[in-house]
Amino acid sequence: RDQEGLGRARGYDITQYTLQCFGGAGGQHACLIADKLGIPRVYVHPYAGVLSAYGMGLADLTAMRERAMELKLVPASRAALDNAFEALALETRSQIASQGIAPDKIVIKQRVHVRYDGTDSALVVDDGTLDEIKARFEAAYRMRYSFLMEHKALVVEAVSVEAIGTSGYSAGYSGQSAQGSHAAAFPAGDRAGALAPVETVHMFSGGKRHDTPVYLRDAMQAGDQLLGPAIIAEQNATTIVEPGWQLEVTVLNHLVLTRAVPRPSQHAIGTTADPVMLEIFNNLFMAIAEQMGVTLANTAYSVNIKERLDFSCAVFNQHGDLIANAPHMPVHLGSMGESIKTVIRENTRENGREMKPGNVYVLNAPYNGGTHLPDITVITPVFDQVGKLAGKEILFYVGSRGHHADIGGISPGSMPPNSKVVEEEGVLIDNFLLVEQGRLREVETRALLASGKYPSRNIEQNMADLRAMIAANEKGVQELRRMVGEFGLATVHAYMRHVQDNAEEAVRRVIDRLAGTLGNGEFAYEMDHGAVIKVKITLDKTSRTGSIDFTGTSMQVANNFNAPSAVCYAAVLYVFRSLVDDDIPLNAGCLKPLNIIIPAGSMLNPRYPAAVVAGNVETSQCLTDALYGALGVMGASQGTMNNFTFGNDQYQYYETISSGSGAGDGFDGCTPVQTHMTNSRMTDPEVLEFRFPVRVEEHSIRYGSGGKGRWNGGPGALRRIRFLETMTGSVLSGHRRVPPYGMQGGAPGEVGKNWVERVDGSVTPLGGSDETL
Repeated sequence: RDQEGLGRARGYDITQYTLQCFGGAGGQHACLIADKLGIPRVYVHPYAGVLSAYGMGLADLTAMRERAMELKLVPASRAALDNAFEALALETRSQIASQGIAPDKIVIKQRVHVRYDGTDSALVVDDGTLDEIKARFEAAYRMRYSFLMEHKALVVEAVSVEAIGTSGYSAGYSGQSAQGSHAAAFPAGDRAGALAPVETVHMFSGGKRHDTPVYLRDAMQAGDQLLGPAIIAEQNATTIVEPGWQLEVTVLNHLVLTRAVPRPSQHAIGTTADPVMLEIFNNLFMAIAEQMGVTLANTAYSVNIKERLDFSCAVFNQHGDLIANAPHMPVHLGSMGESIKTVIRENTRENGREMKPGNVYVLNAPYNGGTHLPDITVITPVFDQVGKLAGKEILFYVGSRGHHADIGGISPGSMPPNSKVVEEEGVLIDNFLLVEQGRLREVETRALLASGKYPSRNIEQNMADLRAMIAANEKGVQELRRMVGEFGLATVHAYMRHVQDNAEEAVRRVIDRLAGTLGNGEFAYEMDHGAVIKVKITLDKTSRTGSIDFTGTSMQVANNFNAPSAVCYAAVLYVFRSLVDDDIPLNAGCLKPLNIIIPAGSMLNPRYPAAVVAGNVETSQCLTDALYGALGVMGASQGTMNNFTFGNDQYQYYETISSGSGAGDGFDGCTPVQTHMTNSRMTDPEVLEFRFPVRVEEHSIRYGSGGKGRWNGGPGALRRIRFLETMTGSVLSGHRRVPPYGMQGGAPGEVGKNWVERVDGSVTPLGGSDETL
């Protein structure tokens, strides 16, 4: 494999591991790959050339059966559980026995799928007495969510049985069996004298030609040692011992290659950090955010989060600076740091709200780092657990932001096209204590969601998704603590600085490149409702810095296309990160070389109580296109998220409909794809039609609608949804009047349109921001 494939390594410190080598040609490259990754040791199994097939022959056989129960975890349910276990065990045992496995080689494992009454996600624990099941569930629940719901009943959703059969097949002369018995020694052999090569050949390595001895694997004995360069030939594989490496044959007939001389030291760009360790930490931080996202998707209830993946997770340092994120929603990630800093600022000993271990905070306030009200952010501080500062010093923060299907407001789905003030868009949450020292403040949170003139329509769904977000954060807390335990706090904090320094240098390199070709750039971007985004980008090659000035942008507007300043920062961060070729996390370091000027009171920095629901989804897209236009990088994309919301008191659903991306010098735009500040999925039609009374009748490509030129813009899409019961439908969209711009003489793309076809055959045209029943 190449360096890129192995180097990511999911963030593990691979310098502390041994490189496992397999495949007939694997041994030819193992030492070189290990050097690239900083791994000091390589292991070659005696069956390396056929290891996959060999391992399949040793694998256990398993059979699993599951049965739905839906029973309260009470003594009266024990008999029904035992009867189900007995029936499932009989089925699975019979299936394994039919494969020729002896009865005494079959192990049965019984598990119970338990959840709190009224929740959606079950946890799987081993069977036992009712008290044991409860204790195991609570331990697992606290591990995942960091809190318990002490007054909720427990429900057995299902039971499962797994039968495991082992073949007992011997693993050959390696001495290991499927049961993992101790290995037998490899015979010393009867060779007289030292190991001798069968020939000497010329090998080119490290820029030099080497006279290299060739040895036969069959002639080797336990204890043999060789210094590279050397070539080991055998029937199913070839192993090359590079210069600077040495080989030893173990008593189990394994080859172990180790670095005989230290690997030459290297330095990464923008930092004195070792590049291998920098790559490890880059990916370790990103992997933590990705694991948070997996937990959130697995435990959430709403289609918006579980299916559309309209959420983001990220890791922050003790000051609230973004360190790394998963590849989720750019508009979330670039702005979430401001939410973290709000929580830091508002919860201090001085104001009587000092943060404590086990506390979790929630907010959606657009003027304190939020984007729009449906995007709710859950923030968890990570406290030190050791030493004198245990429970007192905050080491990191983790955050998750998810788009809730409804948070109130004047329209179902909380994306009203006609809101004038932020209160019409839903319940505003600003620095609310969601979990207090490990206790979910459920009563208080429900009261908050039910408050105001336009309360949430589906509080149960809100609570389910909030619990999932808490669980996602807890996963991040656990992984950060595990990382500190492995590397030490000083090293982790040091590499948090290094990854930001590295990102900063990467952006400075972009400035170097653009300053040589662009110099300065300006762009004026007109929106459908007449507002204009103006941006002037000035690049200084001497200081390697850039100024992004939005002076001249329209003042705060009366509609809801105002974008909080956090959204503007997110757009700038995204655009400059997208111009970096290096594989780095999107983090706060990307903004260090940039000075961003946003006039107060403009539509990019509005004052309370300005409506903002479209600013996050629509104005953010216009911002990215305006920035790309000023930089001369590419033509406009769809320039909108095509936000479509429908619902009533029972159902609420929201989606962004993808369209074409912009073309640039040397490439055409893509066919419909989520572009720039959105990165969500479309809900699978089967899921959408199962969860809501609708039918997806068409989702197709509008071929030819992209702007024409030497390089063509990507075409748009057509989406038709039929409602099976009465709903309110809302749309927030752009480029229904002003077409997406072309660049360098290329034609603009076609405008979009929205309409309703009614059962009587009539057609009702809709505006870009409109609502209908």
